[in-house]
Amino acid sequence: MHTPTLSETSGVSSAEFELLKQQLDQARRMATLGELTSTTTHEFNNLLMTIVNYAKLGMRHQDEASRDKAFQRIYDAAQKATKVAGSVLAMARGKGDCHEPTCMKSLIEDTLMLLEREYRKYRIHLDVDLAEVPSIPAASNEIQRVIVNLLVNARQATPEGGQVRVSLRHDAQPAEVVLTIRDNGRGIAPDVLPRIFDPFFSTKSGPDATGKGGTGVGLSSCKEAIDAHGGRIRVESAVGKGTAFIIRLPAGQASPVTVSRAS
Repeated sequence: MHTPTLSETSGVSSAEFELLKQQLDQARRMATLGELTSTTTHEFNNLLMTIVNYAKLGMRHQDEASRDKAFQRIYDAAQKATKVAGSVLAMARGKGDCHEPTCMKSLIEDTLMLLEREYRKYRIHLDVDLAEVPSIPAASNEIQRVIVNLLVNARQATPEGGQVRVSLRHDAQPAEVVLTIRDNGRGIAPDVLPRIFDPFFSTKSGPDATGKGGTGVGLSSCKEAIDAHGGRIRVESAVGKGTAFIIRLPAGQASPVTVSRAS
């Protein structure tokens, strides 16, 4: 028995439906980048000021020790700026193959670098425990977008002075890499919990002064990305105690999964 596809039931052609999917994917990527605009702008400004100030130091002091110190600080700041730019540009790109060897630990560290200022701004402590784990077959920009969304959600749900814990471990059986992002915020009500991965469902009424609010596309797109990689995402939450998102992704080699590239 033939089960009608969404494109058939909606009355649009397959080509139109595919175009709409690509446009939605682009909108999701831009929404994630929007979350990072303020913090990355400040980060770049700080890095540029570091480069300028140590360049001036190196020009003022002729001794070799001072110049070596200035060159090292300039080099370190430039390397960090390159990582920030690379991460932002990667998330802006369309989706690619989901089977490139990806180091989850490095990906998480780069993402935390993008958001560390945001966490400091709202006085939220980041507790990070990242084990060395096998690489995963993944489109790294898509997995990074998931991590950004979950970390931003955790920050928004956590009051000042709260804590967000990020842990990474390897589950040898059944050969999975496990990422957990846990906050001690307000939690999610039991009647809401089953719906949080539904498209366009949101518990947020709109953006406020801290940037809280949203369209409801974040968690649904996270689930789509993890599903496309053959992984699983689940949530644990208790009102008044906090929420944890647990992602499991296949480690090592896996059958190639290709996600269509947006134009």
